[in-house]
Amino acid sequence: MSNEQPQRQDGSEREAYFVGGGIASLAGAAFLVRDSELPGENVHVLEKLDVMGGALDGAGSPEEGYVIRGGRMLNFPTYECTWDLLETIPSLEDRERSVKDVMDEFNEDHQTYAVARLLGDEQEVLDVSSYGFEMEHRLSLLQLVLTPEEQLGDTRIEEWFSDSFFETTFWYIWATTFAFQPWHSVAEMRRYMHRFMHEFPRLNTMEGIHRTKYNQYDSMVRPIRRWLEDHGVEFRGGCEVTDMDIVPGRDGKTVETIHYEADGVAETIDVEPTDLVFVTNGSMTDGSDLGSMTEAPDLNTTGASFELWKNIAEDNPEFGTPSAFADHVQETKWPSYTVTLDEPDLLEHIVEVTGEAPGNGLITFTESNWLMSIVVAAQPHFANQPDDVKVFWGYGLFPEEEGNYVEKKMGNCTGEEILEELCYHLGYLDELPSVLEDANCIPCNMPFITSHFMPRTPGDRPDVVPPGSNNLAFIGQFAEQPRDVVFTVEYSVRSAMTAVYDQLDVDRDVPPVSTHQYEPEVLVDAAKAAFR
Repeated sequence: MSNEQPQRQDGSEREAYFVGGGIASLAGAAFLVRDSELPGENVHVLEKLDVMGGALDGAGSPEEGYVIRGGRMLNFPTYECTWDLLETIPSLEDRERSVKDVMDEFNEDHQTYAVARLLGDEQEVLDVSSYGFEMEHRLSLLQLVLTPEEQLGDTRIEEWFSDSFFETTFWYIWATTFAFQPWHSVAEMRRYMHRFMHEFPRLNTMEGIHRTKYNQYDSMVRPIRRWLEDHGVEFRGGCEVTDMDIVPGRDGKTVETIHYEADGVAETIDVEPTDLVFVTNGSMTDGSDLGSMTEAPDLNTTGASFELWKNIAEDNPEFGTPSAFADHVQETKWPSYTVTLDEPDLLEHIVEVTGEAPGNGLITFTESNWLMSIVVAAQPHFANQPDDVKVFWGYGLFPEEEGNYVEKKMGNCTGEEILEELCYHLGYLDELPSVLEDANCIPCNMPFITSHFMPRTPGDRPDVVPPGSNNLAFIGQFAEQPRDVVFTVEYSVRSAMTAVYDQLDVDRDVPPVSTHQYEPEVLVDAAKAAFR
């Protein structure tokens, strides 16, 4: 019997399996169909849920209420791989125009400029033109930018900066824009500083933010899925992959079997040595639970994608350390909430108090014990949203704290209680009865929402294509990609492009991560902003 590694092939005999139906898998399937000779009917996406899109979600109706667990901000000229993908996917509105074309037009018409980024006591719009640095803060930031990542190890942000740093205007803006906590990895913060150095001077106004016309499910997931289905790609919902048989050999390790459950029945897929398997190992929205106006959401402590990762890494330590990210729920959780309004009064009050037009920015209540924020997107935010229905979204970064008005931890609150706390911070308590009558607030607990920010060391995230892997690649937020930043659509799309191009020897380069942090003009502008 020959021990030679089977030759890779690009023809119709080869199958490709994507485990997880998030944007990494959708992008990977698109790159396979677009840039290789693999037919779409040979590509299979296996997803536990009945809906694809992962964290890029958006669902609901005016009657039942809308839900978005989070909002994804995009940036130009970064997000190189994302734009490469979206400029070739036809939009739902007009097949002659790409998803990127629609986004460009929308952002031209709805340019972001936050005028009330931080709201203080008594609904005071705070002056954020200065980041509030002292010299020690500037020196600490400079030292962080200049320190090689390998020297940072698993250092936490709070171990790098003094206590006073976390009282600066900059930290309030930084933390609530990117969802960083003091106990998160300073190495991840360093990556953000490098990746978005060109945006440092205008973080306070969010001018560099690009958004989709609707929520990301309607604007990105639906058109990508339609395009993939048009090319014959198979989507299997209700299919939870639980384990894999990964067999070692003289020439490396090969996936031979995929184990999954469908409708409570254990099933298997036989994988040929020349087939390909792309695994999303971990998900920021894994284990999410929705509440209602009268019920608080549960807090789960496990998630299917992390359990799969643990199973396959148990005998393959080179596939990463899932526990570094998945076993710290108390440090990685926070709740979000989506508010659907049958009457516009509350939205009109938000606009009056803040001066922010819908779609213009992110508003954080600095006096909130929960550190609440809200985002009022341009309306409508859903493709099926009537003109007389309004929707906005929010979150809180301190779910273990009791509210200023509602004496409960945010993570234990119903939608009604979250609305009460929000109206308190908006100075709208007198109108609370009518708000509760006209609004539907759906809270969501997300146990792993910032798990990718947890302190880690080299090897905790597996390489996209681990050394010695013959037919297995990892994609998504927990696959290592030097210099790029997690908690972004770009990170997932880049991982997928990297995996596909490597495994299929695609004769096309993955666009490099931009290096704005080395441009003299960018550095000068950043230095000026630090001294404002």
